[in-house]
Amino acid sequence: MEELNKRTICPACGNGLDNVFFTGSERMFGLGGEFPYGECARCTAVFIREVPIDLGSYYSGNYYSFREFRQSGTVGRMLKKMRYKAYQRGISLKDPVYFRWLSLLRGKPSDRIADIGCGNGQLLGELSYCGFQTLHGYDPFLDSSRDYSGFSLRKTDYFDIEERYDILMFHHSLEHLADPAAVFGMLEKILNPGGRVLIRVPVTDGQVWKEEREYWFQLDAPRHLFIPSTKSIQLMADRFGLELYESEFDSLDNQFWGTELYKRGKPFAGTDIKKEFTSKELNSFGDKAKLYNQKQQGDQACFYLRKR
Repeated sequence: MEELNKRTICPACGNGLDNVFFTGSERMFGLGGEFPYGECARCTAVFIREVPIDLGSYYSGNYYSFREFRQSGTVGRMLKKMRYKAYQRGISLKDPVYFRWLSLLRGKPSDRIADIGCGNGQLLGELSYCGFQTLHGYDPFLDSSRDYSGFSLRKTDYFDIEERYDILMFHHSLEHLADPAAVFGMLEKILNPGGRVLIRVPVTDGQVWKEEREYWFQLDAPRHLFIPSTKSIQLMADRFGLELYESEFDSLDNQFWGTELYKRGKPFAGTDIKKEFTSKELNSFGDKAKLYNQKQQGDQACFYLRKR
């Protein structure tokens, strides 16, 4: 592996021929700056060429994953557990999206589950209300480790995890890790036999990336260090003995309005999109996102893998 400040080789597939290089800028908070990126000519993954020394400073308290944890009261917890039990019996009650994730992961209440890049731990809290019993979150950008009723959060780097799990979840966290091959290699160490993995991540299959390039909302320089394609994920799964058994696109309307904000020179943080776009425009963005997902041209996807 090259030193990151000299990287020209794709960290996913190892290709170093005919890769394309470009510059990204911090646009979410309007901080600016220039950050060197590469695009793999083989698997079309995008990767940062030089990780900023002060990367942690780009994860301010305003970053979306660190908003305050919203804890449910006794009645709320009871209702959420009843709703999940109803879902398991085939009764739909405005089910949250994580019910589908759990179904495709074949999750059981006794499974040991870890959320990598857990942020404020909101998802783990919701899973605890559903009856899942062993839930751990890991995030090096937490202020400190903490324990809640039903789950724990640890200020720990992914590569320092020592426990083993039945299910690992990467909810928009893989793109924040510079060495995806090492991430996949680590799965052998911390996944139990038959363990499953959910990776939700931006992908370069998206039409928006192909058309808008450095203005793409989910380039998110410099926080996004690596953005795969579906081909990248499949190549790494094959290399590290994982079966990719399900995938689906789940992109949202922000790929359109977020990208348009950046083209207008406006940041995501602090900009009121209802003042920037008409209701008709916002509705059309939502419709277009659904169409792109159906055509597998959305800008993010879910990948379900299991240990062979």
